[in-house]
Amino acid sequence: MTGRHTEPFDPGAFRNCLGQFPTGVCIVTAKGEGEPVGMTISSFNSLSLDPPLVLFSIGRNAQSLPAWEAAPGYALHVLSQSQDDLSNRFARAASNKWEGVAYTAGLHDAPLLAGAVAVMECAAHACHDGGDHLLFIARVERFRVHADRNPLVFCRGRYRELGTTNERADLWPLDIHY
Repeated sequence: MTGRHTEPFDPGAFRNCLGQFPTGVCIVTAKGEGEPVGMTISSFNSLSLDPPLVLFSIGRNAQSLPAWEAAPGYALHVLSQSQDDLSNRFARAASNKWEGVAYTAGLHDAPLLAGAVAVMECAAHACHDGGDHLLFIARVERFRVHADRNPLVFCRGRYRELGTTNERADLWPLDIHY
């Protein structure tokens, strides 16, 4: 593709473009003032193995943003494919999202939810500008994995299930990525 782009930038079309990339679905939780805070995110990435860092982003318009900025740590839950209802609950800005949800307190008093494929308990490490979002970098202090569970996947505006596994030789991650 060459030449200059002369059409107006269409944020809706750009969002649709980004939606072509399948992502896992996570819920991030933290201790809030009074009630804990939690939200569904798909903006989760590994960042570093040494030190063990991950990142996620939260929109600047989130009502709970001050609580996230003040939190000493977080719990990141990679949801299992049976947790789409929980994902939907925590995707809303509703104040009653914790009603009836069982959890235990983890590191930094971040709520730990049952049933996830993986859970990472993290300390707050850094926060950076990311346009209309803030990027939260977290240092993983403890984690657990339940490999017998399949992850919840989101692509093209809906939840998806992974297809049959076509086992291939391990090509990913390449050493160059770390």
